Amino acid sequence: MSATKSTSVAPIGAHDQTSAPTHASRRQWFALVVVCLAQLMNILDSTIVNVALPKIQHDLHFTQADLAWVLDAYLISLGSFLLLAGRLGDLVGRKQVFLVGVASFTVFSAICGIADSQLILITSRFLQGIAAALCSSVILAIITTEFTEPSDRAKAMSAYIFCVTSGGSIGLLAGGAITEFINWRWDFFINVPIGIFAVIAGYRLIDAKPGLGLTRNVDVLGSLLVTVGAMVGVYGVVKAPTYGWGSAHTLGFIAAALLILAAFVLLESRLENPIMPLRVFRIRSLIASSAVRGLLITGMFASFFLGALYLQGVRGYSPLDTGLAFLPMTLIVGLMSRGITSRLVQRFGNLRMVLVGLVLIAASLVLMSRITPTTAYAPLLVGSYVLLGLGAGSAMSPLLTIALAEVPHQDAGLASGIVNVSLQLSSALGVAILGSIATDRSKSLRASGHSAHAALTSGYSLGFAVAAGAVFAAVVLALLVLTPRRHVAA
Repeated sequence: MSATKSTSVAPIGAHDQTSAPTHASRRQWFALVVVCLAQLMNILDSTIVNVALPKIQHDLHFTQADLAWVLDAYLISLGSFLLLAGRLGDLVGRKQVFLVGVASFTVFSAICGIADSQLILITSRFLQGIAAALCSSVILAIITTEFTEPSDRAKAMSAYIFCVTSGGSIGLLAGGAITEFINWRWDFFINVPIGIFAVIAGYRLIDAKPGLGLTRNVDVLGSLLVTVGAMVGVYGVVKAPTYGWGSAHTLGFIAAALLILAAFVLLESRLENPIMPLRVFRIRSLIASSAVRGLLITGMFASFFLGALYLQGVRGYSPLDTGLAFLPMTLIVGLMSRGITSRLVQRFGNLRMVLVGLVLIAASLVLMSRITPTTAYAPLLVGSYVLLGLGAGSAMSPLLTIALAEVPHQDAGLASGIVNVSLQLSSALGVAILGSIATDRSKSLRASGHSAHAALTSGYSLGFAVAAGAVFAAVVLALLVLTPRRHVAA
């Protein structure tokens, strides 16, 4: 019995050096394509709708305030259900949770596409976010358990990182092209054939590893507390730019979320079979890397959000031109995911690659902070996007390796959920905070007599500068807490 327990808690990053490495089969590589396609679909839906909002507002008669819910409903539900969905993958089986998530996402995407009222669209977006949480929360766990040989896992992680880091810019490009040449409804309909393929291929290709099982002591109350607490907190953050960060609305929701989550932690510490074992929060590499990743994503996604606003609002780019402007970053991340990053990691180690990537991203944001109302695309903007691609391609994959190196197999789904929370929550938080900073600066300058373009540019410049500061803070945090260990460096 003790031997079985020892096997079940072996770290994901552990590798038996006494046995010959077993390279991944063709089935496993095709399974990787399926889960990465689903991840890309989820990331795309965070940004693909952005450029279609004016058309959606016109066709469904949204007010400006209500229009924000087309984005917020998806972000709130996605961020709120990630941890619960990840743990469900551990308990009932990750393949099952993934397939249910992708199938549901496909159905709700179709409903979004045919929506003829504001209520139907917003409700479908909320349910679409829950479905995205179900499938995306277990993807990392599927990858780490499918690919046990370190070099294969490094390649698989690079492909996953390409989807995460490039999905935002691909979404802007695809959304711009579809909205400009077809119709905004196809921003949602495009998910239907992709989702159907992913469900059929995933059913045939993904290895169905059994879950830990749902016993009669299922932690229903804990599940409700963590989900409601996350939802209240994410809602408070997402709507903070509307009500103000110091408003009673924002502070009240954030305080309520902290109280609910405190009650959740207290409950979990007393249960024999908790939905979220607190032992996972004692895994230093997982929690520390999630904090670093949060600061990195806060800075990186600012380049998508503020950059798109600057290019369209100040420089007059079309939605399609805006997507094309980010193409250098996407191409570089894709090129590095072809094995360049994994070879660099083998030579220099994970921590050094993370630090180099963070410095490159910070430098990119510093360049962006120097924009003016007449800044040409080359050399400043294209140079910043090249640096951003090099930084993201260098840092994200080794940061994931560090995060999962010490996680037991039985908690891989929960760890995958924590990683995704650090991605989704920090991107939502970064957009909310940096967008609010940029807006306040622009309003202040407009009130003092500056032109609209000058005021907007100054606001975006300040936002980029603050984003660069967040990434520099990530450098410091990585140096302090991401101490290299032998099995992580390997």
